Amino acid sequence: MAAEAVAAVEIRGALARLRRGTGLPVAFGGLVESGRPQIRISELSGTTTAALSSLAVTAGNGLGGKAVTLGRPCAVMDYPSSRHISHEYDVPVAAEGIRSVLAVPVVVRRRVRGVLYGALRSAQPLGDRTLDAAVAAARDVEQALVVRDEARALLASAGPEMAAGAKRADGADGTGGWEQVREAHAALRALAPRIADPALRADLLAACGLLTAPHPAAGTSLAPRELDVLSWVAAGATNAAVGERLCLRPETVKGYLRSAMRKLGAHTRGEAVTAARRAGLLP
Repeated sequence: MAAEAVAAVEIRGALARLRRGTGLPVAFGGLVESGRPQIRISELSGTTTAALSSLAVTAGNGLGGKAVTLGRPCAVMDYPSSRHISHEYDVPVAAEGIRSVLAVPVVVRRRVRGVLYGALRSAQPLGDRTLDAAVAAARDVEQALVVRDEARALLASAGPEMAAGAKRADGADGTGGWEQVREAHAALRALAPRIADPALRADLLAACGLLTAPHPAAGTSLAPRELDVLSWVAAGATNAAVGERLCLRPETVKGYLRSAMRKLGAHTRGEAVTAARRAGLLP
């Protein structure tokens, strides 16, 4: 799935959560177009017309354009009469019949990637709770986009060159390359459960497969979470560090590790890692 389509899915979900959490009847949003200083409104929730669909909002213009330029949430109680915004988009706004509007930018690494809007069909204050909920929805999108950006960067780093290096028989070359391979493998596996999009998650796990043996030893298998834990152990992480990476309690990490050791017939962490590598489960 293209990056823009993936981001649009995240915005769509955030708009639904925004409406559920605030009771706002209307929500819409879109992404900043690549190479252009404008937002393209692509996702609508609760609208009754197509007036806002595919509307291009230029940075600095209207409420959303102001939010893009300032990089912070903006709101007006009565859009048509507000003196705090420009009015290039009054016609589509009036056609949809919305009056009180808020706009929250989606900011990733100091760059605005999109805008979420929420609106009422009457002129009244939106309130701090509504604005806080809209900001929280935007933060959800931001976090999801950060994870996806990291995933794509890791996928790029786990290309043919790294895969070829991972499969060399004489991996102990003293350059530290193997440790980078193992860290990349562990990071990919840690990211996979956080990816909602099935296609991208499958790509991540496929990249993990590039770094291990093409045909693991028959009869040797670990549960996904056991392999996640063991991947970080192989990269030199402590149980506490593994827990932080995987968002697990230390006791849970120990449980997965004990289970993996039992399945591999190992008595120590080191033996478990060695056995998993021999079985082709780890790079």
